[in-house]
Amino acid sequence: MRIAIAQMNSTLGHFTANSEKMLELIARAQARRCDLVVFPELSLAGYPPNDLLEREDFVVKQLQALRDFHRRIPKGIAVLVGALTPAKRRTAVKADSRLQAGSLSRRPYYNSALFLVRGRRPQIISKHRLPNYDVFDEARHLESAPELSGLVKWKGCRLRVSICEDMWGWLDGDNSIRKLPRRGTDLFINMSGSPFTRTKLVAREEIIKRTAKHFRAPVIYVNMVGAQDELVFDGRSMVFNAKGQCLSRLAACEEDLGVFDLETGETGERPAVNEVELLRRVLVLGIRDFARKTGIAKVHFGLSGGIDSAVVACLAVDALGPQSVIALTLPGPFNDPRSLEVAQTLGRRLGIRVVNMPIEPAFKAFSDTVSDGLNVKDFGIVHENLQARIRGTLLMAFSNAHGSLLLNTGNKSEYAAGYTTLYGDQCGGLAPLGDLLKREIYELAEYYNRQYESAGEELIPRFIIDRPPSAELRPNQKDQDSLPPYEELDAAVEKLVQKRKTAKTKTEKWLVRALAKSEFKRWQAPPVLKVSDHAFGRGRRMPIAGFFDGLS
Repeated sequence: MRIAIAQMNSTLGHFTANSEKMLELIARAQARRCDLVVFPELSLAGYPPNDLLEREDFVVKQLQALRDFHRRIPKGIAVLVGALTPAKRRTAVKADSRLQAGSLSRRPYYNSALFLVRGRRPQIISKHRLPNYDVFDEARHLESAPELSGLVKWKGCRLRVSICEDMWGWLDGDNSIRKLPRRGTDLFINMSGSPFTRTKLVAREEIIKRTAKHFRAPVIYVNMVGAQDELVFDGRSMVFNAKGQCLSRLAACEEDLGVFDLETGETGERPAVNEVELLRRVLVLGIRDFARKTGIAKVHFGLSGGIDSAVVACLAVDALGPQSVIALTLPGPFNDPRSLEVAQTLGRRLGIRVVNMPIEPAFKAFSDTVSDGLNVKDFGIVHENLQARIRGTLLMAFSNAHGSLLLNTGNKSEYAAGYTTLYGDQCGGLAPLGDLLKREIYELAEYYNRQYESAGEELIPRFIIDRPPSAELRPNQKDQDSLPPYEELDAAVEKLVQKRKTAKTKTEKWLVRALAKSEFKRWQAPPVLKVSDHAFGRGRRMPIAGFFDGLS
């Protein structure tokens, strides 16, 4: 049997477009003499649907699209597609989350894999393990299937089919998968919607290896690609042999169609990419899909002459092309003149439009009003934040005037410390760097410049990379006037936020207090593209109010 691995980018709720894309991939698979096409988890509906499942019409329309898709499958080929299906009614009502949420009247749904052949009744295998941690909340609306996985027979082969989390029990002590019969499986298939983190590939390969060895059978792992809000799905679908050895991986961060021949072992490998290039691809995909799937054609941001906005500029151009990217320079009374010069230089090298809007007239007017109305005469934090908020107002005004998406340029280290101004530099519709430590942003900047070394040029002016970071809101200001050195701060953020360890050093104890004091800011931050195991955003549920003095 020849199996096509269809790593596709679904659009949440766009059932027609998803169906057409799948039919096109099926036609390509047939041209390559494939007997079966496997799509990722919820490939028809899009993933994750979250509270769209509270809308009955969402599921009804998806089921209509599913029936139409089934009728249009070409003859002679089978398809495994991910979709929502109605759960079976129970004779007794469970006191579960639906009862508490007051949604008992709604019919629960399964996250399912459907084995479809034209003219035959669908065979449905539904997800058993519903993840309820970090960014996942599937038990909120979905029903857990009573069985972990199901067997499908096709072309004389026995295919054991599972969905994403059903294969992850190896790492958390759940013995369910070990209870499945070890014999009688010719091929194990996992249809997945696994979002990217920088450590995820190692974990994926470990569970696939263990699964292959347990069943003594090859494993096909089909992961979706694309971005949905904060989550970026990196693809990198894989084939492992029965000994637990990786035979091939599909492309990272792009749609791909691979073929695995079960008899001959024929498969195809894609070139590997280094870690910084992979991170760049993930962020580019996150920006591109956020804009595309929200129907926004252009993006803009404040280009300050600093490292963060310079990297956002490069990523935005990679994502959407220079014609769709606008930078605003917003010099104020305390900016080094070189900041504007290097920002404009970078804009020219990227080929983007740069709009200069000095803030000094507005700052003087606001300062006079504050002085008269609030009796604040001496320069201080009020005046620093006024500058940031004037910039935020102008950046949002540009959005209103041109229908453009404002990209926030803040990073994780600043967010963790609360070193941001609400309604100022924290404005935006998306924060591409919000899950990156400061050192990771420097790595990206150096990586971009290395791509230009062969031509004897640099993309990001060296002054931007080498200068001490500064918000430039008061004379000779440096970030390190208010923050620990970034090397120490990055390490503390990594330890306390990403690894959730106990604070021990002076910087770590300082950060614990800063995190507690600034949680209200992060609740109001833009969506953050998730690239770490623990990001600010949907997966973090810290309270704002409380007594945290003893917290470590």
